[in-house]
Amino acid sequence: MAQPRALLSVWEKSGIVDLGSTLSGMGWELVSTGGTARTLRDAGLQVTDVSEATGHPEVFDGRVKTLHPAVHGGILARRDREDDMTTLAELGYGTVDLVCVNLYPFEATAARDPPASNPELIEMIDIGGPTMVRSAAKNHSDVIVLTSPEQYPSVLESLSGANGDPSGVDNATRQSLALAAYQSTAAYDAAVSNELENRFAGHDVPSRIHVSSGPGSQLRYGENPHQPAAFYPAAGEPSGLAAAVQHGGKPLSYNNYLDLDGALRLARSLCVDAAGEPHACVIVKHTNPCGAAVDQDQVGAWQNALASDPESAFGCVISFTKPVEKSTAEAIGDHFFECMIAPGYEPGALDLLSTKKNRRLLTLDPIGPRADEVRVRQLDGGWLAQVQGPPGIDWDSVECVTQKQVDTGELALARFGSAVLAEVKSNAIILVASTANGCATVGVGPGQTSRVAAVRIAARRAGERAKGSMMVSDAFFPFRDGIDAAHDIGVSTVVQPGGSVRDQESIDAANEHDMAMLFTGKRLFLH
Repeated sequence: MAQPRALLSVWEKSGIVDLGSTLSGMGWELVSTGGTARTLRDAGLQVTDVSEATGHPEVFDGRVKTLHPAVHGGILARRDREDDMTTLAELGYGTVDLVCVNLYPFEATAARDPPASNPELIEMIDIGGPTMVRSAAKNHSDVIVLTSPEQYPSVLESLSGANGDPSGVDNATRQSLALAAYQSTAAYDAAVSNELENRFAGHDVPSRIHVSSGPGSQLRYGENPHQPAAFYPAAGEPSGLAAAVQHGGKPLSYNNYLDLDGALRLARSLCVDAAGEPHACVIVKHTNPCGAAVDQDQVGAWQNALASDPESAFGCVISFTKPVEKSTAEAIGDHFFECMIAPGYEPGALDLLSTKKNRRLLTLDPIGPRADEVRVRQLDGGWLAQVQGPPGIDWDSVECVTQKQVDTGELALARFGSAVLAEVKSNAIILVASTANGCATVGVGPGQTSRVAAVRIAARRAGERAKGSMMVSDAFFPFRDGIDAAHDIGVSTVVQPGGSVRDQESIDAANEHDMAMLFTGKRLFLH
């Protein structure tokens, strides 16, 4: 067997010395570049510089070093093709039997705060690395390709069992490594494309959708037991639910993830990044809020959110915007919920909440105010993308269109109601009311094909608490029947976007019933 050669060129140096040392001990020649070569030499290993193998110096501050036929010929030559091997020999090049490359940290550089400059970011676009990875993956039947330190031990074990012979790595392993290699370069290209579009084009939504992820985690099943499912974290540094830490309980299910996403979006919409911020509590069932409240006291926020619809809150998902206090855990008691997510848990709270073994308790720190973001949704034959975030209503331009006017306190209640309403499936109606120390929903009517039906559902859930409440609608009322129904249950103020050709009929109805009505000019559909 001819002496095998490994080309090692990595940004992330974890495990590279052990890899190089083990390969060298099995009789492999090590070829390397720049910082990787220095790291290996500092560990006492003999290394051939890639410039020696190519007969050409590294140039342009290392921009050009491995882009040479001596490198790619050695990788791409097919060992079972006599003409390939003859040509390689005539050129005086040797084979490369293992390529170990990980790429420049483009995503980490792009995510820096303050942001990296464009020239600095451009230097983090790897050229030679992805090219070698793709070459090695293409010829994986002859070349072992490693793109992550996690892959080193199993490959070394296979080589060790074969006394260093590259043929000791079976074809199934080679295919798996090649697939991982192409996935890594695809994710890298997606990250570059997305970041440069943000910087160079500045579109509100992308001109193309390039989505990449980290490795998926298999879930027990999807929405129903017959549906396979998995969770895929976004590529790069963990964020959102991928960054949450779970404290015991069963693994999260597909439906848990959906409900946690809905709870987290609303919690962030109610979160204010300021000193003295009140507590917010959100209760979600099947992605719809069934209760939400803000209060100076966390126990009060929980109790008022629960009171909105205690029946639907059975088996719910709960989110808090501040660490859960022990007194709140005591107030929750034996209430059956599936998951809770919060920035943390005060001493004793986690123990109390964990007495029910099947509860999934998660920490995500921080849970800060929500910002606009592009959200992508797949449909049959393509994708939709839109910017989503808090309602974004300009409250200085909101118009009171009735004889009865509203005061400052009612405007604060309308802001709260609109934030909650924006996360309720359309057609949506919610009833909200001021509490002793904040605001709370008292009735939620989600996802109806008829707006007046949504009013009736919200009223039924509110019961007597509907009297004196504020009704918030995600779209205009096409007829006055919704306003009449609201009057019948005791609503005092209506908040809606306006914009119907029959707006005046709704205004006249509100005036007849001595109700105030606000036009926000902002529709809040959620499908």
